[in-house]
Amino acid sequence: MSRRVYLDHNASTPVHPEVLAEMLPYFSEHFGNPSSVHGFGREARVGVDQARERVARFLRVAPEEIVFTSGGTESDNLGLKGLALARGRGHLITSKIEHHAVLRAGQWLETQGFTVTYVGVDGHGMIDPDDVKQAIRPDTIGISIMHANSEIGTVQPVAAIGALARAHGIPFHVDAVQTFGKLDLDVAAAGVDLLSFSGHKIYGPKGIAGLWIRKGTKMVSVQHGGEHERRRRAGTENVPGIVGLGKAVEIRARDMHEERGRLTALRDRLFEGIRARVPDVRLNGHPTERLPGTANISYRGVESESVVLGLDLKGIGVSAGSACTSGNVEPSYVLVAMGAPVEWALGAVRHSLGRSTTAEDIDYVIESVEPVVRKLRAAMPVGAA
Repeated sequence: MSRRVYLDHNASTPVHPEVLAEMLPYFSEHFGNPSSVHGFGREARVGVDQARERVARFLRVAPEEIVFTSGGTESDNLGLKGLALARGRGHLITSKIEHHAVLRAGQWLETQGFTVTYVGVDGHGMIDPDDVKQAIRPDTIGISIMHANSEIGTVQPVAAIGALARAHGIPFHVDAVQTFGKLDLDVAAAGVDLLSFSGHKIYGPKGIAGLWIRKGTKMVSVQHGGEHERRRRAGTENVPGIVGLGKAVEIRARDMHEERGRLTALRDRLFEGIRARVPDVRLNGHPTERLPGTANISYRGVESESVVLGLDLKGIGVSAGSACTSGNVEPSYVLVAMGAPVEWALGAVRHSLGRSTTAEDIDYVIESVEPVVRKLRAAMPVGAA
């Protein structure tokens, strides 16, 4: 295997060397429990407090509004369940293409007496704010819409939806796990009340994430125990992870805008190069309102898992849809919600670029895709069951 190319950055990213360097002391000399009042604990608390301030500065919010969690899934669960359970009963609005952390939290809330409306999307995976408006009822107690979809990269009109939520006095949760540190979002201007974000999507460690909760938002804890995180999320803090997340956010603030333009150019080079060499391909998601490094491409007449495995043999890492649903032979629920025909949906492969991706990497992928797809199509012609 002569070359290795990682194009699955939406699933996870390698820890940035500067992040790792900042974390290491908190595994050894600064090992104390940040809740302890002695010097060892205070050393750890300094790292947690600095990270909280870095995240807050990036979001332009107050540090005390940041709650650290174990991952984006926990942040989404705390955001949606904490919001709903604080109100006792009522109606929620979300979309059909949310991450499973939101969809399944919504389904669980339905078993607890809440009602949930799942609005649809258009052929580009875009939510129409008017559909959200039409779904609002007198008993609507919360709206949860992702900033961008992890599979297709479509960026949603969260500011327009936030304006609707604010006009009706409805709390608005945004799952920003795929956009935090990649795209600008002014949470105040966008009318957001709760925002989920994660570390391992932005070159930080796994097992650390956060939820921003606007001051005054009525919430209840869904995890009970000690007094940690201002009694909003019990459990001893993951100090090295929190320190790493804080450093990763600081680096994203420094590098984000320059990298966005570079990744957009490489992303477009990838699709145009593949389209020029491989017949019967199409781009899934919005053509322009899309994450800079995401290209979800359907190869008609082949199964996406076969393309993934074929490219893996050439040292290329891509994904058949969301990493959380890998191995599922059914078409992506996101593409189904978009109305994609089955023969296209079954062949959808996500290519997600990152800070280490080069033009040479992209050219290697373009050269490698064509023989893989040609071989698969020869074995399973278009139209075969």
